[in-house]
Parts: sequence; C-alpha cells; structure tokens
Amino acid sequence: MGHDRHHGHHHGPGHSHHQHHDDGNNARRLVVVLVLTAVYMLAEAIGGWLSHSLALIADAGHMLADVAALALSLFAVWISRKPPTSARSYGFHRTEILAALANAATLIAISVWVCIEAYHRLQSPPDVAGRMVMGVAAGGLLVNLAGMWVLGGGRHANLNIRGAWLHVATDALGSIGTVAAGAAVAFLGWQWADPAASVVISLLICWSAWALLWESVDVLMEGTPTGIDPDRVREALTTVGGVHAVHDLHIWSIASGRISLSAHIAVDGSRPDRDVLPDLCGCLRDEFGITHVTLQLESECSAREVLHA
Repeated sequence: MGHDRHHGHHHGPGHSHHQHHDDGNNARRLVVVLVLTAVYMLAEAIGGWLSHSLALIADAGHMLADVAALALSLFAVWISRKPPTSARSYGFHRTEILAALANAATLIAISVWVCIEAYHRLQSPPDVAGRMVMGVAAGGLLVNLAGMWVLGGGRHANLNIRGAWLHVATDALGSIGTVAAGAAVAFLGWQWADPAASVVISLLICWSAWALLWESVDVLMEGTPTGIDPDRVREALTTVGGVHAVHDLHIWSIASGRISLSAHIAVDGSRPDRDVLPDLCGCLRDEFGITHVTLQLESECSAREVLHA
C-alpha cells in the first residue's frame, strides 16, 4: 500500500497585513457613503411627500435600501475580521456574501412595491410639484455620484463593496430618471411621467440586483469561482513531474478573493513526494493565483483502490 500525505498551504503574514489594510480602507469608504446617503434619504423622503412624487419616494426608498445595505456591508467588514474559531474554522468571511445576498433581496422587494404603487397612480395621477422634484432629485444625483467615487476604489476586488457600489450606481440612474420626470411634469404637464419614471427606476434596481443575487448564491453553493476553469487546473496539475492523475478536485470561494482548492493527487513514484508537493503548490500559485491549498498525495495503487471503491 502507498502512503498518503495531507498538505495545507495557507496565506503568508504579508497577505494578512494587506487584507487588513484593504478592510480598513473599505470600512472608511462605507462610513463616508453611509452618512452622505442617510442624510439625503431623509431629504428625498420629505421632498417626495411634499411634492406628491412617487419617483422621489422610490428614490428615497432606494436610498433607504442603500443605507441598510451599507450598514450591513460595514457589519460584514467588521465581523469578517474576527479570527477563526474551532467551530468556525474559516472565520466569518462568508458574512460578506450573506450581506450581498440580503442587499439583492431587499432591492428586488422594494422595486416590486414601487411597481404596484405606480400601477395605481397611472390610473389616476396626482398633482406633482415638478420643479421641487427636479431640485431634490438633482441633489440626490450629486450625493450618489460622490458615493460612487468614494466606493469605486474597492469594488473590483470585493463582492460586498461591489454590492454597495451597485446600490449607489442604480440610485444615480434613478435620480437622473427622477430629474427627467420632474422636468416633464413642470414644463410639459405630463403628470404620468412621475409614476412612469418610478417603474423605470424599479427595473434598473432589479437588473443590478439580479447579477448580485446570482453571484452571491454561486459562492454559497460552493460554485467554482468566475474566471477559473477546473479542466485547465486539472491539466496544469497533471503536467507536474511525478503526477499520474488528479481526482476529487474541488475549487471554491470562502468570500470574494479568497479561493480554496483541495484535490487527491495520484503520484507514479518517479520522484519523492517532498519534491512533487512544492511544484504542485507553485503551479497553482503562479498560474491561477490559488494559495489556500490542501492536497493529498497517493501512490497509484492506493489511488486505484479509492477510485474502484
């Protein structure tokens, strides 16, 4: 019988320091945008009530979702720093993905409510104060653009920050629609433009939320991370000297940018295991950027027994 060996290769301290630096920056970004959005959300809600504008109320509702999303994202950044425990060996990084999932679900629920309300208003449009709608929505647009700029730096590397950025970006598009609706009411007398704009805002919200929902569910279902082809990984591992075959290959994300891999490697005995293992880890690190690796090396005979069991 051949002998088995387990190997766990984890992030070095340099990566950990870099990660904490990123988390600190992300937390600061979220706090700034949270304060900006919360203050203007109240302004839009009051403006929507005074001007009888559903588009403004929809925009304020979206900003409320933004505030909840940003608060949730901030909580996720904080809790993901907590060290792993024996019961939670991966730590709390998945909280970020749960926050992103909750954000997406909230957005979809708000957009459904706005569409139902818009349907009733299209039957009998109320009198809307168009100029007030334009002014308040223009201020909201400036707040959203400032929020997008602040969050822009962290959105490519982190799904949680991307979720928050998407909230603010769709809100900016919504504000543009609300400004246009206010202008249509003020200058053309089109009262129906206000509920119509609220429907457009809802569709924009749903469009951004769906992609976020899908990506979050994919992480929770342990799907292979986007941009990594398992067949290419298998081929690359098989080309390492001394490797006969690769089976039980699993690649998954703990959270954004935290990719893990485990596999059983059947070795042919032509090289010592202590030489094969660093080559396998180096291949995964250099070609695919995967550094959190657990590999089990087996001789061909024990591997065949596993496969035929």
